[in-house]
Amino acid sequence: QVQLVESGGGLVQAGGSLRLSCAASGSIGSRNVMGWYRQAPGKQRELVATIRSGGSTNYADSVKGRFTISRDNAKNTVSLLMNSLEPEDTAVYYCLLNNYRMEYWGQGTQVTVSS
Repeated sequence: QVQLVESGGGLVQAGGSLRLSCAASGSIGSRNVMGWYRQAPGKQRELVATIRSGGSTNYADSVKGRFTISRDNAKNTVSLLMNSLEPEDTAVYYCLLNNYRMEYWGQGTQVTVSS
């Protein structure tokens, strides 16, 4: 079993920055993918960014150049630095961990960007 605890959401003005963090515990596995998805009201959950345990990253086109994902394998954490935030980034952000056996999700953290 894996537990994911997210932190760092909140309200920010357009053009501002926020950092999300997610701490994983349990049967994480030495090889895994961690990342962030988001879901805006009335929309499907969508990929934001992922990072493999080896460090390779993948970003949605809508956040490239603005968001940076990173991880600390020793602490089993993943972070998402979000710069130049736009109202369209408003959503609930979910942390993900896939250890190639199962997929786990955090409870979600709200990010609201005001115009």
